[in-house]
Amino acid sequence: MKSTIASFVLFTLLFVSNAFGQEVEWIKLDEAQTLNQKKKTSKLIFVDMYTAWCGPCRMMERNTFADPKVAEVLNQYHTVKFNAEGNDVLEFNGKEYSNPNYNPAKANTRNAMHQLTAHLKVTAYPTMLIIDEKGEVIQRIIGYHKPEQLKPMLERVLNAQASR
Repeated sequence: MKSTIASFVLFTLLFVSNAFGQEVEWIKLDEAQTLNQKKKTSKLIFVDMYTAWCGPCRMMERNTFADPKVAEVLNQYHTVKFNAEGNDVLEFNGKEYSNPNYNPAKANTRNAMHQLTAHLKVTAYPTMLIIDEKGEVIQRIIGYHKPEQLKPMLERVLNAQASR
């Protein structure tokens, strides 16, 4: 009887950890590029360009990126969240980007566009970018996507890269 209960508990724990345990491991963009430079094999970089005031961006975070199947695919990329109107200073492709017109009083509302946002030609939120090892955008995904919509897009890009 004890072994039956122990087996049931173990099965339940394994099921729950597989169903809910997968989370996206977010890093900074310059960190992703550094990791690619240090390793013999590089990963594609997935960038979620969001803003603090964007409702669909929050829905992507809550519904799509939290989905274990999407998280499993995303973790095959270097995954980056980037506030398109934030005040981070970072280096991308050897150039420094900032937001000189950032207003801290507007941190949770519409703010000035970050220089990197303009450089990457992002004009709508959410926008998701897939960047190759050369730092070039190879895929642009604009707008809210449900897990079952985003996952196959991400897989197609990975498969296309693997067949190169």
